[in-house]
Amino acid sequence: MPTPILSVSGLHKKVHGRTLVKDISFEIYPGEIFGFLGPNGAGKTTTIRMLVGLIRPTSGRILIDGHSLKKNARHAMQKVGCIVENPDLYPYLSGYENLLQLARMQGNAAVSRIEEVARLVRLQDRLHDKVRTYSLGMRQRLGIAQALLNRPKLLILDEPTNGLDPAGIHEMRDFLRQLAGQGLAIFVSSHLLAEVQQLCHTVAIVQNGRMIQAGAVGTLLASSSTWVDFRVHPMETALPILQRHTDVFEQTENSIRCQMADDVVSSAVSELVAAGCLIYQVTRQSGTLEEVFLQMTGGEQRHGFSSPR
Repeated sequence: MPTPILSVSGLHKKVHGRTLVKDISFEIYPGEIFGFLGPNGAGKTTTIRMLVGLIRPTSGRILIDGHSLKKNARHAMQKVGCIVENPDLYPYLSGYENLLQLARMQGNAAVSRIEEVARLVRLQDRLHDKVRTYSLGMRQRLGIAQALLNRPKLLILDEPTNGLDPAGIHEMRDFLRQLAGQGLAIFVSSHLLAEVQQLCHTVAIVQNGRMIQAGAVGTLLASSSTWVDFRVHPMETALPILQRHTDVFEQTENSIRCQMADDVVSSAVSELVAAGCLIYQVTRQSGTLEEVFLQMTGGEQRHGFSSPR
């Protein structure tokens, strides 16, 4: 196994007697896009602020490329590029001038990387235009360019698609995949369930400051219940048959939607045919992170979440 770029163990944060983050642990490896998923107020931004040294954890350990953030913050943070909330940009300067301001603070090596990172974020053709003429998606990419100047091994992004239109979200998703393909480890904090499902390799789901589930996206989705839509006739004959195979179902005018495993579907179809039902369609609906979250939390309301279907 490769060495993790980011290793977090037993992270706690308490402020004025109130616990904001409790016992967060995870690892991120080179080339991995890791989704940190939770509703607004779940402790995501507090965790990020600890990861980048803006606030100190009450307890716990953070290792970045093997360096302890507590004991050797300078070496640890040299491996990190981050955008916490919105990127800080000067709209009256060009994209190049914005990058130059930060690069000068990081040394000649960073200055020499400006043209390279501009190509990485696909801004080379607009690099000398004023930032005030940039779209929101372009500003987000310029912020990521700033974060890439020091050749980080870990990129930390807080809500990178916030405020973007569907085209901008699609563009950002492709761009982050490209960076991960080059070996960069990417930590993405988000409340957009559907977007995290499409982008990330692994996720951690947090609620009220606690991590309630973590794992590969495919594994988590496989653990969710399977919904199957039956379009059958006559409905009055089909309904009692399907009810014998599941306790969870929804009936509409044209179909019956059931929660059942694949082997149960086969048995249900056989019974429907034997009863003389006409089966027009049987459709298996893929699981979603929204369903995983609801199962993990016992169906608690997802205040602050967004999961468009």
